Amino acid sequence: MKSSATKSSVIKSSAVTAAGSDDLHALPVDKVFAALQSSEEGLTSHEAEKRIHQYGLNELPTKAKINFLKILLRQFSSPLVIILIAALVISIFIGEKVDALVIGAIVLINSLLGFFQEERAEKALEALQKLASSKATVIRDGKEAILDSKYLVPGDVVILKSGDKVPADARWIEVHDLETQEAALTGESQPIEKKIEALTEKTELADRNNMAYASTIISSGRGKAMVAYTGLKTEVGKIADIIKETQDKTTPLQKKLRDLGKYISIAVMIVAVFIFATGALSGLGVTEMFLTALALAVAAIPEGLPAIITISLAHGVQRMVKKKALIRKLPSVETLGSVNVICTDKTGTLTHNEMTVTKIWVNDKTYDVTGSGYERKGVFLHEKEEAAPVDLSAIEVEKKGKKEETEIQPEAATSTKK
Repeated sequence: MKSSATKSSVIKSSAVTAAGSDDLHALPVDKVFAALQSSEEGLTSHEAEKRIHQYGLNELPTKAKINFLKILLRQFSSPLVIILIAALVISIFIGEKVDALVIGAIVLINSLLGFFQEERAEKALEALQKLASSKATVIRDGKEAILDSKYLVPGDVVILKSGDKVPADARWIEVHDLETQEAALTGESQPIEKKIEALTEKTELADRNNMAYASTIISSGRGKAMVAYTGLKTEVGKIADIIKETQDKTTPLQKKLRDLGKYISIAVMIVAVFIFATGALSGLGVTEMFLTALALAVAAIPEGLPAIITISLAHGVQRMVKKKALIRKLPSVETLGSVNVICTDKTGTLTHNEMTVTKIWVNDKTYDVTGSGYERKGVFLHEKEEAAPVDLSAIEVEKKGKKEETEIQPEAATSTKK
């Protein structure tokens, strides 16, 4: 009994080691099952729950929940706004109530405009992330089930078909004429034919045709794959982890406003000190000249500039929204406007790398086709109405006629030659 227990312990230990390695592509299917402690029938619900606690949810970490106070305070970080707040305090101190009210109103309007715009953008992005949550067909307890892909764990068997998005990095265990589109990960524009045979350990990631990678698309065929890595352990998760470490940079507009604020502050201080010194040396009252210098300093500050900039940027954001582009922060609009050249790979970056039929012309009629990409959804429309079955059969007849015509042509050529 003791020997048996020891043997079982050794097997389990070696399985965990293999499951944590990066060489699943080099293992045959039967050893993949052993490495991931699973089978073609998938996991039981109880085992899957245990593995969720062990590996965590299959999702990339998101930013902390929207902090509205942080967004509001960020509106007061601009150098020009700080100068205005200083001018507001000085106006109150010297008794200039009208100036204080005007400056206060401008600061408030400027801050509220920026706050509501950024708050609305954050909420829209949060809503889009919720809509983007995907489902996966998985074998649990020996039966097919559909669940949120975030609940997948290593050892799960997922069923994938044309149009599906791969929910996690996985090892193919069964394929039927299956091809995937991996441009988003590897930059390869052509579909990759998938196989289940083991590869050498040194095979590069882009050449591992027995693996499926999260966020890639099944372009054709169907198959089964065993989940190997989830969340940040996936290839796309590693990329996300690197991107997360990048820090926000100051935009060109923010740099210019910061410099402008610095120059205005220096100029105002120099003028105020000069007026105060001149008056004091001329024999005028020190208190009177001090208040005069402060009043001049307040008058020299362009109170309306921050509000004008904010309103202009907010208008730009609204125009971008109409073009279906969501801007999170107001200064980003100016950053986009400063771009002269974009150097990028087209396939999978600027485009989805998915050819979609949108119109068909046949029998002197034009049919609109709805749906996009590899999704098997959509209808045929003729003059904005769904095409009747007879119209669809006309398309088939046209295709069949062309095929017969192509087959007859070689025979006609042969008889002419005789």
